[in-house]
Amino acid sequence: MALLAHDETDFTGEDPSPPLAPADARAYLSDSAVWHWHAETDGQPIGFLMAYVHRQRHNEARHVMFDEIGVRAGWRRRGVGRALVDALHAQMRAEGIQEVWVLSDNPEAGAFYEACGYAVDEVQGVMLSHSVADREA
Repeated sequence: MALLAHDETDFTGEDPSPPLAPADARAYLSDSAVWHWHAETDGQPIGFLMAYVHRQRHNEARHVMFDEIGVRAGWRRRGVGRALVDALHAQMRAEGIQEVWVLSDNPEAGAFYEACGYAVDEVQGVMLSHSVADREA
């Protein structure tokens, strides 16, 4: 994870996140609801995918939220992202999970997801967000 965080901008095009404290990294990696894959070559990370398993109430089927994928700029369009998505789908099949969803506001990422078989779900609408940070209860 430290190697991924070190060059985060090359994977995602975003500013680097602060590194996780060792205890936080262990908690993240040991959480069975967090799925994380990485691709590497010669011991160096070239891509990653992170997803979360969501349990539903009333014994409904679990589903997966595909949270983030990043491929090092020099390795894009070479099958790395597709291999990571294939690994996600294989894990879902192994766990008996049939549904996955992803949110994207990035046209390039959206085209990638569509190339992997994802489609816009007109029924689900759009994601709304609200921050409660720095607000009184």
